[in-house]
Amino acid sequence: MSVPKSNIKIAAPFFVQKHPGHPPKAIVLFSGGLDSTTCLYWALANGYTCETLTVTYGQKHAREVQSARKIAAQCGVKTHFLNIDLPWLVSSSLVDPAQKLPDNPVEEIEKHTIPSTYVPGRNLLFLALAGSLLDSIHADTIIAGPNAVDFSGYPDCTPAFYQAAANALNHGTQKGITDGIEVLAPLMYLSKADIVRLAAQLHVPFELTWSCYAGGNKPCGKCDSCKLRAKGFEEAGVQDTALNEEIL
Repeated sequence: MSVPKSNIKIAAPFFVQKHPGHPPKAIVLFSGGLDSTTCLYWALANGYTCETLTVTYGQKHAREVQSARKIAAQCGVKTHFLNIDLPWLVSSSLVDPAQKLPDNPVEEIEKHTIPSTYVPGRNLLFLALAGSLLDSIHADTIIAGPNAVDFSGYPDCTPAFYQAAANALNHGTQKGITDGIEVLAPLMYLSKADIVRLAAQLHVPFELTWSCYAGGNKPCGKCDSCKLRAKGFEEAGVQDTALNEEIL
């Protein structure tokens, strides 16, 4: 698949490995949402050979997994799907069917208080699983899509967390101690509008992505993720074609 390069500057390499001497292979943590899809397209545009890792952990719906499968197939990349069952994750309103998803004004979301949608340890688990996969298949890089600008205040979406996780991976894996594991968060310092602009330049198929915390045929438009996504598209002046699509 040919993916165009982007001229939007990105940052956040939390560990840069020694040059592998071959096209680097990346594990892309992939939910099927806007951010992780943008990361996948960015990685392909920058010469990485990619495999995706999608983890389900008891979410109320599997809508985003459908998107992940469709997008990965369209990109022609190898996929890994993993389901984990941690009963205590019902502390999150993303998992517990008895809890309602928050419906707050976007300016309240951006106060960065930790909302009920926080899933304890989720990104720590994801990075550990990605590190295990990387070490097993002799890949070089982990690419993830956290954002510390327009986000819901999750503590595991911060530069400090990713720096610590990258250090752990590079001290606790065979690949880490021999060659180094490159850990990249291309979107960390971008606003949601900049992420949309980057995605548009990379020709990300917005209509295939799914960011909504609720399931269904259409995004709910009320959850934090929908509101932050809508804000990004509005500020970027780009049409979100996902709003015109029915369920895949």
